[in-house]
Amino acid sequence: MKIVLATGNKGKIAEFEKLLPNDEVVSFKELIGDYEVVEDKDSFKGNAIKKAKEIYEKIADENIIVISDDSGITVPAINNEPGVYSARYSGENATDKQNNTKLISKLKEKKLEKTEAYYTACIAIVYKNEVYTVHGWMYGEVIPKELGEGGFGYDPMFIPRGFDKTLGELPYEVKKEFSHRSKALNLAKKVLDVIL
Repeated sequence: MKIVLATGNKGKIAEFEKLLPNDEVVSFKELIGDYEVVEDKDSFKGNAIKKAKEIYEKIADENIIVISDDSGITVPAINNEPGVYSARYSGENATDKQNNTKLISKLKEKKLEKTEAYYTACIAIVYKNEVYTVHGWMYGEVIPKELGEGGFGYDPMFIPRGFDKTLGELPYEVKKEFSHRSKALNLAKKVLDVIL
């Protein structure tokens, strides 16, 4: 099955390829080149649907499946930041390092050594002009420093519930068992089984 991902994020593409080993997973950029979807919705679901629909319409082939995901981390103690702005927390085209640095400074401002946080992933699927969405969550805590080289985004700052290491320190095989994206993708697979 050919699945087009509405993302250019290499970390997300690699994760989807690992989670969908029996499918041909391609980035939309391989089909239509550079194209920017403006993420201006106020929820992960809104952004995920917008991305999937725009890419689906741009490709204009009803036999393909477009999957998009909008995800991020929410820290209740700092006004639920960064939330839907996770990827651009310190500005448009911000690097993971710049976003992490901003979150670390916000945590330090409030003198938080460790505080509750959670990741949300919303996956939107567009196939034959129908839209389906699923969500996955992962709960834990964030710390005001980066530990480990694994994962991407805020992973080196996030300690999942039941663990004493950050996602940056945990091997991928462990993380994929309970990550927000894995949970959402398992639900998305169930949707695909029904619609295909």
